[in-house]
Amino acid sequence: MLPTETNLLAAKTKYAPVVAIDGPSGSGKGTIALAVARQLGWHYLDSGALYRVIGYVAVKNGIDLEDETGLIGLADNLDIEFRNGSVWLDGEEIGDEIRTEEAGKRASMVAPIRSVREKLLVWQRSRARPPGLVADGRDMGSVVFPNAICKIFLTASAEARTQRRFRQLRDKGFDVNIPQLFKEISERDARDANRAVSPLKPAEDAIVLDTTNLNIEVVVSEVMTLVRSTVKSMT
Repeated sequence: MLPTETNLLAAKTKYAPVVAIDGPSGSGKGTIALAVARQLGWHYLDSGALYRVIGYVAVKNGIDLEDETGLIGLADNLDIEFRNGSVWLDGEEIGDEIRTEEAGKRASMVAPIRSVREKLLVWQRSRARPPGLVADGRDMGSVVFPNAICKIFLTASAEARTQRRFRQLRDKGFDVNIPQLFKEISERDARDANRAVSPLKPAEDAIVLDTTNLNIEVVVSEVMTLVRSTVKSMT
């Protein structure tokens, strides 16, 4: 995308444009969002990492995942950055520690706590800076950025998402098996979809893309086409 397009859009709308990409675990939203952000030259927000980090730090410091006061304290003092696809906490890069299925489980336990979500809501919205932001998560389009210029909800069959997560974790050196992974993903789907606060669902005006039989390059291309079309119509 030409820089002049986004500059013009930002001037016209008086805020940094946001592309929201949501979806369940293994739908490819993180990989796609990061690739799109790089192509656009925009900032990137991995909202799921926020909850994974809080779960990680809580366990590390002996804070119970049901200790609302303790978790709010962590959210209040969150010093996290996203640099070139990596997550940095308190000035240090953290990687595989927050990418395990156990870390995902902790995140889904922390995510339903309303007070924690409210704390992180302000932080996430502050990430919308010029020239623009690509944010991925489970409620980016429905709750965090309801005025996003383009809302996309990626989905895929549970079987396909399990295979993707299996390959991803195996390549990182984790010992995983498909039946257990399928069970964990299905359980997380149920928790995320049925929670009372910000349940996992497409925003009413989101475009739903089924990525079951699509590779990364094709999905990125489709998303870029949607974003370019949206920006062109607004400028």
